[in-house]
Amino acid sequence: MVPTDFSRLSRPIQPMPDDIRDALVQNNLLEAYQSRPPYQQNDYLAWIARAKRPETRQRRLTQMLEELKRGDLYMKMAYRPRRSPEEDTPAV
Repeated sequence: MVPTDFSRLSRPIQPMPDDIRDALVQNNLLEAYQSRPPYQQNDYLAWIARAKRPETRQRRLTQMLEELKRGDLYMKMAYRPRRSPEEDTPAV
């Protein structure tokens, strides 16, 4: 997978905490996370980090994992992933 280019984001870039990376890996969702647009990756991390209570942080992490697993939600909003150029090319 190509590294995410965060250069166009205007918000501060959020570091990936080890426990979130571990949760993504354990749930086989790291690739799903990395396929999301940079702003979504960054927003998820910032949203989880802003939680004041451990219970809230865990609930937000669980929500992110569930949304990545489903693939059609982002912060409880409908999300349609971009199609790759290969999917737009008709079969011969």
